[in-house]
Amino acid sequence: MRIGVMIGADGSRATLDDVVGVAKRVEDIGLDDVWLANIFSFDAISTLAIIGRETQHIGLGTAVTPTYPRHPTAIAQQALTTAAASNNRFTLGIGLSHKIVIEDMLGFSYDKPARHMREYLSVLMPLVRGETANFQGDQYQVNLTLDVPGVDRLPVVVAALGPVMLKLAGEFADGTNTWMVGPKTMEEHIVKRLREASVGRDDPKVVGGFPVILTNKPDDARARIAEGLTIYGQLPSYRAMLDREGVDGPADIAIVGDENLLRGEIRRLENIGVTHFNAAIMGVEEGAYDRTLEFLASI
Repeated sequence: MRIGVMIGADGSRATLDDVVGVAKRVEDIGLDDVWLANIFSFDAISTLAIIGRETQHIGLGTAVTPTYPRHPTAIAQQALTTAAASNNRFTLGIGLSHKIVIEDMLGFSYDKPARHMREYLSVLMPLVRGETANFQGDQYQVNLTLDVPGVDRLPVVVAALGPVMLKLAGEFADGTNTWMVGPKTMEEHIVKRLREASVGRDDPKVVGGFPVILTNKPDDARARIAEGLTIYGQLPSYRAMLDREGVDGPADIAIVGDENLLRGEIRRLENIGVTHFNAAIMGVEEGAYDRTLEFLASI
């Protein structure tokens, strides 16, 4: 299992230089990947192109970039450019986002999101493989090929939580990228359904994003995590995963405790089938970020 760090999910403010600096530190300390959230700050794909020029070997990925605001040909061109800039270290993570963002903030229709994703992947996947996208659908009508030198193969993972989305991720893409999914749900729902949909293809990538903190004050840390991640427990798609897990909120699926607890929970996820552990380090107490980062590099 690869171990990486998520940047941007905790809502902390950072300059572009700060973000690049964190990625370089994650590489220097010996971790495998850095994943960048695409919320309402820097564009994640563009930022990772910059990081790709400032680093040497660390894997790079978006967690995740919303599809609705970006035509699939545009995101393919941008992602292929970032792959070329990083010597093929980039993984494109895409997702539907949420109705409150797509409809209320951006003014798009969020009607039939699964159909949208199916059409989107029907255009996107041929393009990132260097093939011609020839597709006529309800939302997209495309006939073109992109030529971006220096790109071997661009992996694509889809933020898939529900059964239909997991089926699409297994059939079209290289795997999934999850957030707000507990271990029981990961094993019995996410990994199981994704593998069923991927029969006959390469083993799917399962990028599991989890809030993490190394601490000897777990109760205090969970209380602060619950406060900081409240919004994630209110969004319908995440709420459904938390309900399936049988927990009250995001803090309940966070990995919080000492070295033995963190090591055991991470290995549990590896045994379940998580291929990429994506740590959203919760710096909710002094020194927490640094010691958690150093611990992750040691396992």
